[in-house]
Amino acid sequence: MSSTSQKHKNFVSEPMGDKPVTELAGIGDVLGGKLEEAGFDKAYVVLGQYLVFRKDEELFKEWLKDTTGANKKQQNDCFGCLKEWCDQFL
Repeated sequence: MSSTSQKHKNFVSEPMGDKPVTELAGIGDVLGGKLEEAGFDKAYVVLGQYLVFRKDEELFKEWLKDTTGANKKQQNDCFGCLKEWCDQFL
């Protein structure tokens, strides 16, 4: 990670708890709404999907693109955020 957003830094700086999905880096209101419609209303539910994919970058990004229409930057930001959080807390 050469540069991360403030949103990313905030997310990975503390336990996930009950954060809404829009707290994930790369996930704003539009993508967050699409995730919520698909049943992924909390950040920990998206983390669960990431773990189901065994932290596989390609599978997770493809799922995010298919589920929300996320672009490459959004996919990278969300994946990086979850990866760093897992590295720190799991």
